[in-house]
Amino acid sequence: MTVELAREYMELQRLERAPGPAQLQEWKDALNWLFRCRRDQRTAGLTGVPPLGRADLGQTPWERRLVTTLRVRHLAWRTEQTYRGWAWRLARFLGERPVESANEQDVRDFLSHLATTERVGAAAQKQALNAVVFLLREVEGKQLGDFGEFTRARPHLRVPVVLSGEECARLFDAMDGVPKLMAELAYGSGLRLTELLRLRVKDVDLDRHQVVVRGGKGDKDRVTVLPEQLLEKLAAHRERLRRLHARDRERALPGVWLPEGLERKWPKAGEAWEWQWFWPSRELMNDPRSGLRRRHHVLDQTFQHFVRQGARQAKLNKKVTPHVLRHSFATHLLEHGTDIRTVQELLGHEEVTTTQIYTHVMRKPGLGVKSPLDRL
Repeated sequence: MTVELAREYMELQRLERAPGPAQLQEWKDALNWLFRCRRDQRTAGLTGVPPLGRADLGQTPWERRLVTTLRVRHLAWRTEQTYRGWAWRLARFLGERPVESANEQDVRDFLSHLATTERVGAAAQKQALNAVVFLLREVEGKQLGDFGEFTRARPHLRVPVVLSGEECARLFDAMDGVPKLMAELAYGSGLRLTELLRLRVKDVDLDRHQVVVRGGKGDKDRVTVLPEQLLEKLAAHRERLRRLHARDRERALPGVWLPEGLERKWPKAGEAWEWQWFWPSRELMNDPRSGLRRRHHVLDQTFQHFVRQGARQAKLNKKVTPHVLRHSFATHLLEHGTDIRTVQELLGHEEVTTTQIYTHVMRKPGLGVKSPLDRL
């Protein structure tokens, strides 16, 4: 990534999406963060200082307290990055005032500003509320009351993008190798992107034809179906993983990442076969927290790239992402007569109302209604 490429990317996004000033600034901040990370990684490589996790403890006293609290509670790395991002947006909103002085009215004003000026969605506003409350209540020890009196972002009901069965087949035909197998499993089991990437060897049960999702959305476990036509392919893939695991052990590499509590209880569990990533990366990567160079799972951007590339080669007329495969899984099940409660359980939805959105994009919504044009 160079400065010239970054500028071309911003110009392309501006022409294609016509974003507002707030969205443009958010993209610029993201690119600046990426360049800072690259700079820190290069510096770490020259000085031997571990990257990001140990080195990046915050720029201000309040941010250092936030980082300490987040890590003591073992919250996910992405949660830490998200909460720190929202905390800095609150700091910019307060201007010269210190973050520690923020009160309930400041929080209400900040949330209203997000909805009215920055035009964020309801989900982003809720995320901001959680992050700011964590900062002020859990880190700064403030007693906060009700936040009911603020302008709420308008929730939007978006109809999901769904591929037909024929479009799914064309997409898979345009892909090959491990990315194709990953896409087929994502569609065949209805997995979210992170759920797919974080599968361990022990989670793919070829004998019982099941995929066990550990710590899915809401930190919930669930069991979903494993397509029978993938059994042989997955078995062959698993044998390749055995050889890769054997080479890693010969090289005495650190074990794969494990949740902190498990790693403390069984320090060597990360070296065990059953805990290996089912979709490991080809290259070793630096752990963002510990600085250890170990094998990680395939990055989300990598798989997203392969899906987009496959969609272009298949000449699909829809914007295809990995999550579209999950939408297609649910819609096709409903179209073939699976009851909605079963689909809800397979998807891991807490409320059936979330699953009902797929009834709006079925091939024949409602009770098989035909367009009046088809009757002429």
